[in-house]
Amino acid sequence: MRVKLIYLFICLFVVSIFSCRNKEENNTETAPIPELSLFKEPYRPQFHFTPAEMWMNDPNGLVYHNGIYHLFYQYYPEDIIWGPMHWGHATSKDLIYWEHKPIALFPDENGYIFSGSAVVDRNNTSGLGTPDNPPLVAIFTYHDINKEKDGSDDFQTQGIAYSLDNGESWTKYESNPVLGNEGIRDFRDPKVFWHDPTQSWILVLVAGDHARFYKSEDLISWNLLSEFGKESGAHGGVWECPDLFPLKVSDSGEEKWVLIISINPGAPNGGSGTQYFIGGFDGTTFTSDQEEEKWIDWGTDNYAGITYNNEPNDQRIFIGWMSNWAYARDTPTREWRSAMTVPRSLSLNKSGNSYELTNYPLDNLGTIFKPELKKDFELVAEGSEMISFDHFNQSEIRFKTPNRNFEFIFGNGLGEQLSMALDGEKELFLLDRSKSGKTDFQEEFGKIIQKAPITDIPDGEIEVRVLMDWSSVEIFINNGQRVLTAQIFPNENYTYLTFKNVSAENLIINDFEVSRAESIW
Repeated sequence: MRVKLIYLFICLFVVSIFSCRNKEENNTETAPIPELSLFKEPYRPQFHFTPAEMWMNDPNGLVYHNGIYHLFYQYYPEDIIWGPMHWGHATSKDLIYWEHKPIALFPDENGYIFSGSAVVDRNNTSGLGTPDNPPLVAIFTYHDINKEKDGSDDFQTQGIAYSLDNGESWTKYESNPVLGNEGIRDFRDPKVFWHDPTQSWILVLVAGDHARFYKSEDLISWNLLSEFGKESGAHGGVWECPDLFPLKVSDSGEEKWVLIISINPGAPNGGSGTQYFIGGFDGTTFTSDQEEEKWIDWGTDNYAGITYNNEPNDQRIFIGWMSNWAYARDTPTREWRSAMTVPRSLSLNKSGNSYELTNYPLDNLGTIFKPELKKDFELVAEGSEMISFDHFNQSEIRFKTPNRNFEFIFGNGLGEQLSMALDGEKELFLLDRSKSGKTDFQEEFGKIIQKAPITDIPDGEIEVRVLMDWSSVEIFINNGQRVLTAQIFPNENYTYLTFKNVSAENLIINDFEVSRAESIW
């Protein structure tokens, strides 16, 4: 009750500046509106998106329209733990600086508003706009909590809403849901896109242990096309948050289709993770002869990510939720909970007969990093080098090296350490956060040494790039060929970085650079 009263007071205080109208119910409610003081709390990321306050999880409805990037997200406006889901909303012109917007979608008689996607209905196929003002259409999962409690299996259905003012206000379709449920318990997370060869909308959603594909001409009436995945990929948990899109192979121009599937639990380092499949899609069926499991990020804290629809620059831009369901409700923040990864550009590469999806920060993110220290150095066997910097927890670190056996360790005056290593003998990249700061809020948070294989990384000099924010670290190896994302909660900033040579050969570090990150708030 106290949390609700505080939220009501905030709403009344800012209603003269920002408001949100639920058209169907004619209510006036407000979204959390950020103040500068809200973005200086302990552990608040300074260049990653976070809600102004309260709970956030999956990114939803990623769509570009009329110069604006929209980021919707799973949101509970009354507490910092998961609750009845809404769609929160933020916008950006550059995917760096974000403006918090009023809540877009509220629960209604059909249920909570779970994850989904958004499209620009350019040809007004839905009839929800006009030829001169085509609508934005959101497609989402309804979750009927009462049906779930009653033991029914058809408590998740798919609904739509539309906006005629570029996402500023939304109206739910009067005949929701548009896609019913034949009795599948986990039937959710629709991703929709326009398929030009068949002149139709394609919807992919997950149904427990597999993906299902549907077709529509108007975003309202849907027909089942096919299924994929019951015997493919990782199945350590429920499949969630699918995405399907074409991508051209770098250097060759060959086009393949990429299917992204998040899974919880069952990730390679425990809890939540996101796998992908490379194959083909003919407008009806997705096929893949991929035998091995492939992961978009090997760290513990990149989940439920999807890509932007209608992106204007021929990029495939990905954003993930920077958390893990194993401990998402327990992390030591007070006013808000959870952040998104930095937006990343996806690329497809081929080596032999194998395809690999890489992900790397967008080029324009570099505008917020200001170089402050540059050097090259070489370490003999068992040698070490310490670099001091006042605030590694808001920085970018870059270097190149031909070596495969070394450690680099971030530390602070309290003796807390975040350790990383390349182990050439085991062909692994390792991340150890057991001594990184606060870890006791969840039993397994600090115990697992996160591992990523480096078997496919070619010989020669490789690039290592580290983005460290107040409570997260994202490591990109060889231009995103391997990626690890992890949350960290040190009790004070890391102020030194130590390189250790653990091989008999000299360790060569080239183009080492530390840059200070500007705050986006």
